[in-house]
Amino acid sequence: MNNYEIIRNFIASNTYKDVKALNETTLIFKEGLFDSMGFIMLIDFIEQQFGIKTSDEDLIEKNFESIKAISAFIDSKIQNK
Repeated sequence: MNNYEIIRNFIASNTYKDVKALNETTLIFKEGLFDSMGFIMLIDFIEQQFGIKTSDEDLIEKNFESIKAISAFIDSKIQNK
């Protein structure tokens, strides 16, 4: 399973919204799939699943606005380990 599938499955399993149209560019927070608590769960999941640490500087919208952005963020953190 690739990053996209892992993240999509996590989001789909942890939201009450309809995820039929969830794709790599869906704006997760703007479309109400996750709120601030969902964001905290997402960060924890990413750190555990991929063995990376997020810093305060990482916690910006462009890194987490969509599955595509999250996958790119994970890839960059893994490459810079």
